[in-house]
Amino acid sequence: MNGRTALVTGAGKGIGRAVALRLAGMGFQVAVNYRSSEKAALEVCDIIAAEGGTAFLAGGDVSDPEGVKQVFSLVAERAGPVSVLVNNAGITRDGLLLRMKDDDWSSVLTANLSSVFLCTREAVRGMVRAKWGRVINIASVVGIIGNPGQANYCASKAGVIGFTKSVAREYASKGITANAVAPGFIGTDMTLALPAEAREALLKQVPAGRPGAPEDVAGVVGFLASEEASYITGQVIAVDGGMTMC
Repeated sequence: MNGRTALVTGAGKGIGRAVALRLAGMGFQVAVNYRSSEKAALEVCDIIAAEGGTAFLAGGDVSDPEGVKQVFSLVAERAGPVSVLVNNAGITRDGLLLRMKDDDWSSVLTANLSSVFLCTREAVRGMVRAKWGRVINIASVVGIIGNPGQANYCASKAGVIGFTKSVAREYASKGITANAVAPGFIGTDMTLALPAEAREALLKQVPAGRPGAPEDVAGVVGFLASEEASYITGQVIAVDGGMTMC
């Protein structure tokens, strides 16, 4: 994979951090995107450099069209076109439907779904020219099964799944794959911030009996970014300890 560039959005912590480290270990140059956590993103770059890899900061708000142009311009100047795009950036604004404010809805849809559209549209241009590309979108199992108090988040992640399948159909003949990874209960800052009762309730739904680690998700992303996954597209792979098994 040497010579190819991967852009990971929201790469300063959690799943994004683990994904950036995994892709760097595979030989990709990694653009570490962040919106506000520059210190955390810089730490990711330092770890990659210490392990002999190549990474650089690519700050910008990927939910904003101008921010996306800024990020992709920076990446192009530093490392050329994006070969692997991992859309990971996202937020939550939880609340029951009747208590959910308009801004809680729109801000989550913008951050979690519009960002995926904007970054993918930008990245695919270069992938078409190169006749090779990987679009890997971080969805969620709640985008498949729903979750009380997260109508906005669930809708955004269900949208990511539908968007992924459409992109896969449009560009399969161009050497570009598009897949979604749907994490379940993963031990990140986002899930650790939940009340203890909520965490316990979630664990009861997981046959494996434990939360996953960001590295579990990163391993699947790494595979989907590889040559071995060239015949896999339009798929949603759950990393959830059996939470959504049929």
